[in-house]
Amino acid sequence: MNDDSKMLSCSDCALLNCYRRDKNFPSFCLTTGADRDQLERTTELYRTGGETARIARVAAEIEGLYYGKLTRVEEIIAFAKRLGAQKIGIATCIGLINETKIFVKILEAKGLKGYSVLCKVGAIDKTEVGVPEELKVQKGCHESLCNPVLQAELLNEAETDLNVINGLCVGHDSLFIQYSKAPVTTLITKDRVLGHNPAAALYTSGFYYKRLLAREEDSATGDK
Repeated sequence: MNDDSKMLSCSDCALLNCYRRDKNFPSFCLTTGADRDQLERTTELYRTGGETARIARVAAEIEGLYYGKLTRVEEIIAFAKRLGAQKIGIATCIGLINETKIFVKILEAKGLKGYSVLCKVGAIDKTEVGVPEELKVQKGCHESLCNPVLQAELLNEAETDLNVINGLCVGHDSLFIQYSKAPVTTLITKDRVLGHNPAAALYTSGFYYKRLLAREEDSATGDK
């Protein structure tokens, strides 16, 4: 494998032989290029009776049973039930609290218990952690910091079986996942501009959102 091919990854592949194995692997394929010990070690995690194996099998079973048949809400419920999860934690954005309330009602209708923690829990002003006043959304008043670490800790204390992210900001979701003890899945991924449909920016990158493909030095966003 030459130096250039080492930089190639799955997004450079046009074959996708790893799915059906009905073609040939490209020379830079990460499957054939993986260390055999590494491949065996990770595969073994799915063969054992541990939590990783259980989650992996349940996820695959949900895919096989309901592919293209269930909404994301329904898939989460099916996933939770197949896992044996009863108490579902919800780390919710304040901007999606109404959606969270609806989701909790749906969970309860399906025999599950929803327990939610809002992103602004703790009500700590952003300036208390070093965010300058001028970088608040609304300046000159109390504006609470999003607190994904406390969200995770409170859900850990509540001993939730499965946690669901509902619209946490970019980065806040990263911290929540890092500190959550229970497995985490996502209901809604926040995109304030596109009505929480971030994939729309990709689908329209050739027209409405051509700026996404502009080189950094040509970008008018000011981000360097």
